[in-house]
Amino acid sequence: MNTSEVVQILLYIVLLIALTPVLGALMFNVFTGKKTLLHRVLSPVERFLYKLAGVDAEQEMRWTQYAKALLAFNFFGFLAVFLLQVFQHALPFNPQNTPGVPTALALNTAVSFMTNTNWQAYSGEAMMSYGTQMLGLTVQNFASAATGIAVLLALARGLARKNAGTVGNFWSDMVRSVLYILLPLSILFTIVFVGQGVVQTFSAYSEVSTLEGAVQTIPLGPAASQIAIKQLGSNGGGFFGVNSAHPFENPTPLTNFMQMFALLMLAAALTQTFGKIAGSTRQGWTIFAAMLILFVAGLGISLWAEYGYNTVLHTAGIMEGKEVRFGIANSVLWSTATTAASNGSVNAMHDSLSPVAGMVSMVNIMLGEVVFGGVGAGLYGMLMFVIITVFVAGLMVGRTPEYLGKKVEAFEVKMAMIAILAPCAVILVFSAVASVTHTGLASLTNKGPHGLSEILYAFSSAAGNNGSAFAGLNANTDFYNILTAIAMLIGRFGIIVPVLAIAGSMANKNITPPSAGTFPTDKPLFVVLLVAIVLVVGALTFFPALSLGPIIDHLLMQAGVSF
Repeated sequence: MNTSEVVQILLYIVLLIALTPVLGALMFNVFTGKKTLLHRVLSPVERFLYKLAGVDAEQEMRWTQYAKALLAFNFFGFLAVFLLQVFQHALPFNPQNTPGVPTALALNTAVSFMTNTNWQAYSGEAMMSYGTQMLGLTVQNFASAATGIAVLLALARGLARKNAGTVGNFWSDMVRSVLYILLPLSILFTIVFVGQGVVQTFSAYSEVSTLEGAVQTIPLGPAASQIAIKQLGSNGGGFFGVNSAHPFENPTPLTNFMQMFALLMLAAALTQTFGKIAGSTRQGWTIFAAMLILFVAGLGISLWAEYGYNTVLHTAGIMEGKEVRFGIANSVLWSTATTAASNGSVNAMHDSLSPVAGMVSMVNIMLGEVVFGGVGAGLYGMLMFVIITVFVAGLMVGRTPEYLGKKVEAFEVKMAMIAILAPCAVILVFSAVASVTHTGLASLTNKGPHGLSEILYAFSSAAGNNGSAFAGLNANTDFYNILTAIAMLIGRFGIIVPVLAIAGSMANKNITPPSAGTFPTDKPLFVVLLVAIVLVVGALTFFPALSLGPIIDHLLMQAGVSF
């Protein structure tokens, strides 16, 4: 690594730490109804939207009502995107006359964008019209991100309130997330992206002649606006097939850095929003510290692996599959950040990463996407580990576990375990099915342990709602389209429903003041214990599968064998 690469990585981390309290405070003010500079312009729009929808934004909901509203909203979002794809050939904003999307792929894509996964078993410029990209996929980028924020807010209120039967209003949380946070930031990022050369046009594809005299089709479209929200909302999913490795999506070092930073920006800041809602910013910093430790550790291991000596190719610093415009460090930083963020966008191909670096990306997802994770989703996922951690700590000191002055009892522990283990079970069971069936194996481009890694990564990405891929697996088959769609649904709502149940249960409890026997949850010791619990749960669950995939792949590479 050269000096400029080291400086850029340090700048990335420093900016993340510095902006976290600023954005966290802004979001706290928005979600608690305090006035901000944006309210002068947007509060009339907010009131109009409530009136148009016939919603009373001040009416609080029990957790069951909140869950029903969330599920209904997401179902209709899924249906809209599905129908847009199937009938896009007959709809406007289709200058290339792109035909309708096949049913299984349309189902997979609609589920993918509803669940904030943005898994793409297709190439955007070949399969999707401008109308589908804008009205379906881009809209769902906002809606799915706002859903994650809303669930976090419900859980935060449940933990902070005393003897309350409600956890907020889903419609209010959704509108404020989009109107005051996601939309303004997306407009700002879009303007910068367009200024840097990211394409944003309704023109049809261009036909040009190459120097050799051949005719080449240049894909265009309204890409910049979708790229802004895909990164800010931890969505992923490229406008073009190769995602942010495409120069029309990511043309300059500035766009590359901004897109990488947007991957973690809001997810990190929400730790401070949570701390303020809970009445203690130290609680937010404690969770942030645990996330940052896991992120930096994964980044360091990936950099070591990618810059290390490759015994197969007899050289160090392999550029295969990397972004040649930005170098190895930017490709590795992106691969670590995008899998930590539950985002899934890429600027290099993960299938070409060394086995260890590829395993880091996979493990980031397998840990439950809690290393910052998706916007809102990563934090409420980490709070499930917090509940398990205080339960373990309670057993260690011989007291009933408590968090934020509330007793953590059997119901909360059971719900937290369901939320943690549901995606784990999907990853292992579905990967096992794919690895022993002809249909599952037929999509592989690599054999041996690397082929198993491709399958493991695919179902990890789906169940973890990440959306990235090893790119060596042909996932556009009915087998993978249907199985990954099921995995995405369980990975999203198999966590959300238990989280909301915990929010409702905790909201009904009284808050007791801390005593001499209370285990503090805002100290460095708790950070260490939380990190250990996350790693132990991940290791116990996935080490056998990883040992057959990337671990043995690495050991064989050291012996000069590749797949």
